[in-house]
Amino acid sequence: MTSFNYQFLYSLIIITLGYILKRSNILKEQDGATLARLIFNLTLPCLIITSFNNIKIEVSLVLLIIISFVYGIFSGILGLIIFKKESRKIKGMLGMMVPGFNIGLFAYPLVEGIWGKEGLKYFGMFDMGNALIVFGLTYLIASFYSNEQATFNVKDVMLKMSRSIPLLTYIIVCIVSLAGLKLPAIVLDISEIISKANMPLSLLLLGIYLNFTFDKSYLQRIGKYLALRYVVGLGIGLLLFYFLPFENMFKYTILIGLILPMSVATLAYSVQFGYDEKFVGTVSNVTILISFVLLWGIGNILL
Repeated sequence: MTSFNYQFLYSLIIITLGYILKRSNILKEQDGATLARLIFNLTLPCLIITSFNNIKIEVSLVLLIIISFVYGIFSGILGLIIFKKESRKIKGMLGMMVPGFNIGLFAYPLVEGIWGKEGLKYFGMFDMGNALIVFGLTYLIASFYSNEQATFNVKDVMLKMSRSIPLLTYIIVCIVSLAGLKLPAIVLDISEIISKANMPLSLLLLGIYLNFTFDKSYLQRIGKYLALRYVVGLGIGLLLFYFLPFENMFKYTILIGLILPMSVATLAYSVQFGYDEKFVGTVSNVTILISFVLLWGIGNILL
C-alpha cells in the first residue's frame, strides 16, 4: 500500500472514530460547534503560521488566489442561472451552496498528511481566494434571497471578513513575509505545537457531523446540485490540470481544490437566514463522502 493510501486509511479511521463517538453518545453533534470554533480560531491559524512562515510569494501562488476567486464568482453566477426557476427561497439556498469549498476542515488534514507543508502552502493560497468567496459572494447570495425585502449589505460582508481569523492570519503572515520580516521564535514554536492538533481534530469533527439519514424528497434537488458542483468542477479542473504550464503541485491543487466539499459556512448561513438547515446539512455530508472518494481515486491515478 502506498503512503498516499495509508494517509487516506488513517484519515478514514479517525473520521469513523468521530462518528462512533457520536453514535455512542460520548460526544454529541452540538459538541462539534465548539470543536469547529477551536479549529478555525486556534489550530488552523497556528497551522497557517507554521506553513506560511518565510514563504516566497511566486507568480503561480498568486494565480491560485485568482483562480479560486474567479471560479467562485463563475460557479455562483452559474448556480443562480441553473436554479432560476426555483422559488426565491430555494434559489437562495441552492445558490449559496454552489460557490466555496471546505478547505480548512476537509482538505488541510489530507494535504498535510500527503504533501506536508509544501502542499499546505499551495492550498493555503487557494484558500485565500476561497475565503473571499465564502465570506463575500456566498454571504451576499444567502442574505439577498432570504426574503423579498433583502438587499446587498457591503458593511455586513466586510464585517464578516474582518472576523475570520484564518483569513486575517493568511493576510498578516503574507505581509510579514513580503516585508522580509520574521515572526518571533516563541510564536513559531507555540504555533508548531498547537498546529499538530489540527489534523486529528478536523477529521474527528468530520466524523461527528457525518449523518447517513436524509429525507427522500430531497433527492431531485440534491442530484441537480451535485451534478452542477462536480461535473463543472471536475471538468474545469481537468482542463486546467492538463493545459496550465506550472509545476505538478500547482496543478494538483487546482484539480483537487475544485472538487472539494461544500463550505461549512453555508451551514451557519442557513441558520442565520432561515433556510432549510436539514437539507443543507444533508448535502454537506453527501459532498464530504463524494469528495473523499474522488480524491482517493484521483490520487491513485495521478500520484
